[in-house]
Amino acid sequence: MKRQITFAIILFSSLGAFAQVTQEELETKIKPLTEQVKTLQKENGSRKSEIGTLTTKLKSANDSIEILKQKIQNNTNAISQTANQLGIQIKETGDKNEGKITEVSESLSKNSLYGIIGVLSAILLTGLLYWLLSKRQQTDKTDFIDQLSKTKSSIEESLVKEFGKQTELMDSQLHLIEQQKTTLQATPNAEPDHSLALKVASEINLIERNINLMDSKTKGLKQLQASVGKLKDNLSANGYEMPELLGKQFHQGMKVIVTSSIPDENLEKDSEIISKVLIPQVNYNDKMIQTAQIETSKGY
Repeated sequence: MKRQITFAIILFSSLGAFAQVTQEELETKIKPLTEQVKTLQKENGSRKSEIGTLTTKLKSANDSIEILKQKIQNNTNAISQTANQLGIQIKETGDKNEGKITEVSESLSKNSLYGIIGVLSAILLTGLLYWLLSKRQQTDKTDFIDQLSKTKSSIEESLVKEFGKQTELMDSQLHLIEQQKTTLQATPNAEPDHSLALKVASEINLIERNINLMDSKTKGLKQLQASVGKLKDNLSANGYEMPELLGKQFHQGMKVIVTSSIPDENLEKDSEIISKVLIPQVNYNDKMIQTAQIETSKGY
């Protein structure tokens, strides 16, 4: 009996020491991961600031181009209207003068006839100069728009480069998520921390939103889209899904938060689609852990 009691005491002591060692090993693994997460979040904040600046510049360039296009359209209409009026006036003046020349041609001297011809020539020359000046003005505006387009392309290329760096950083964060998953497998009862995965999902959504504003011919855009696709695949491999909502038909009952609804005359009446995803929906193991925030466009 004594021997059995002694053996039980030794067994419980051994189990306590094993549990302590396991806890210490887990803490040793988790501490470096925590430090890496803090470092990556700091670098990520810096990238977000640079991306925000470039995004603002891109939006400003888009707005400037739209305003200039509208002004050019207005000027074109005004020039066309003025040219039509001038053409009518020249024709009326020519008809009147031609009639007067016919009536008094026999009584006017050769010098007077030359004077009338000179007046008509001056009118025609004025019309020609006006046409040349209008054409030159249109050329100058076209050159200015070309310059703005080049500036926009340059901004978009810079933005693509910054987003490329951002995807590399997010790839490192995904490695941390994989390590976290491995650590959690050693402690089945522990709750997973979704904060890093949600952060990566938000960054992916931001990049995709900016990609939709860019020219499809922008240098490096296809490589960036491929990198974003790879990031989403890696998230999916770790149990996280980002359902595609952009462009989908919106209907009441969807588990989303609608921040605003914008009228759109190009849509059929009462038709409503999701035109912007501000915060993406994220599912973990088929269960929604983040609700999407969206904007919609509605026909009227």
